[in-house]
This record gives sequence, structure tokens and C-alpha cells, in this order.
Amino acid sequence: MAQALRRLDPVTDQPKDPSVLPLLVLPFPAIDPVLIEFGPFALRWYALAYIVGIILAWRYMRSLVVNDTLWGTVRRPDPVALDDFVLWGTLGIIIGGRIGYVLFYNPAYYMANPAEILAVWTGGMSFHGGFTGTVIAMILFAWRRGLSVWTLFDLAGCAAPIGLFFGRIANFINAELWGRPTDVHWAFVFPGAGPEPRHPSQLYEAALEGIVLFCVLRLLSNRFKLLQKPGFLAGAFAAGYGIARTISEFFRVPDAQIGYLSGFLTMGMLLSVPMILAGIAAMVWASSRARGALAE
Repeated sequence: MAQALRRLDPVTDQPKDPSVLPLLVLPFPAIDPVLIEFGPFALRWYALAYIVGIILAWRYMRSLVVNDTLWGTVRRPDPVALDDFVLWGTLGIIIGGRIGYVLFYNPAYYMANPAEILAVWTGGMSFHGGFTGTVIAMILFAWRRGLSVWTLFDLAGCAAPIGLFFGRIANFINAELWGRPTDVHWAFVFPGAGPEPRHPSQLYEAALEGIVLFCVLRLLSNRFKLLQKPGFLAGAFAAGYGIARTISEFFRVPDAQIGYLSGFLTMGMLLSVPMILAGIAAMVWASSRARGALAE
């Protein structure tokens, strides 16, 4: 539908000039957040995204460990071990993601409503919290099974963009985490976000954190055989996600209870900086360790 609005500055969200310009705005698709409902039971797109993302990520990790051409002499977990890890990883994602959201994004609300902390079906998950929870789960699982934790990190990093893609698509369906007001021709008017057309920042994140990051890691693992440098692909994922998230944050409205920090920074940006630095450090360390092993 055609609408008229003022051209908006992408940083301040304020009109750049007083002129009113015509704009073709995309209507937001009317998708029910609940996919299937049977009495008190309801399967939401959000939950389905987690289920599909975890299953596909697990299958992709299995395909990597059975491909002998990728590993050289590096010891790797067998497919059965990955089957057992699925439960550990799922718990790390859900528990860490929820705790991270509660602590980083809305602590005051959950302090006043502690019973809501367990209501994960209402939404509210932090990637950075889920990342931390999954790392802890991998460390414990590798220690218990006598596996290389860095190789497990690499496998999870290669597969994680699959889950990120489906999660961001679910955010779009739920009409949450919308973008800043804009006059681009692919803008949407999101329900509950006011009359202004906005960036579909969820789709930007699905593309950057999901498709682009998956393709980069696929190239590094299959073309350049970097699974033979344990820790490198884990670092590439952490740095790549941090960069993709930071770029996306320039188009996304921060959580209302936090807002902008220092004028334009967001919590998502601040939490991504340690990931970028740690990822770069891991790649440098993995490369130097591989060179040392080759010299020996």
C-alpha cells in the first residue's frame, strides 16, 4: 500500500527535512504466532524454530564428522557422541538464553515477577546467554566423554548459523525485535510498533547471522580444511557473529527498557565486542598451535 511519511534519519529516527515523500510500504503478513493448537497445548512458530534449528544443526554436525577428508589426523567425536550431546546442547541453549535475557535485558521486571522467568514460551531469549550456556554444556560434555573441547566448539560453530536463521525468521513472524523507522521500499509497518514503516531487521539478521555466516564457515571447513586446526572455526564463528550482530544493530530498535547507550550503542553491540575479540584470539591461537605442531 502507498503511504506518505517524512524521510527519517537512520540514527536519530527523526525527520531529515519537512518534505513529505510517497513511499510504497509492504504490508506485514498476517501470520498467527501459534502454528497448531490442541486444547491447552499450542505449538508456536518460535518453539518450532528452535526444534527445527537444533535438529538440522545436529544432522549437519554428523555429516561433518563422517567426512574423513576434512579431518586429517585430528581426533573427532563419533556420530553416537553427537547424538548424546544434543540434549546437553539444547539445555545449554534454553537455560543460558533465558538467564541471559533476564540478566542483560530486563532484570528489573523479572526481579518483580520471578515466576515469569520460567515462561520461556512467551519469548525473551538472549543469544549471548544461549552462547554462554552452550559453551558450558560443551565443556562439561567434552570433559565427561574425554573429547577435545575445541573440536566440539568447531562443530557447534559450523552448525549454529542454521539455528540462528530459523530463530530470526520466528522473530519476524512474531513481529518482535523490529527495526528503526525508514523510507526504504522494502519497509514494513509492524503490528504494535506504531504507524511508521520500519526496517525488517529480523530478516537482515537471518541473512547475515544465518545464511552468510553459514556459507563462510562452510567454505572454511570444506574448502580450506580448517577443522584440522582445532579452535579456528569456533573463533571464526564467534568473530563472525559479533560482526554480523553489530551491523544489524544499526538497523534494529533496542529493547525499550534499555534503549541506546552512549547515544547510539546498544546492549547487543556491547555484548558482541567480547565475542569478536575472543574469536580473533582463538583463530590466532589455533593457527600458531597448528604451525607449532607441524614444525615438531
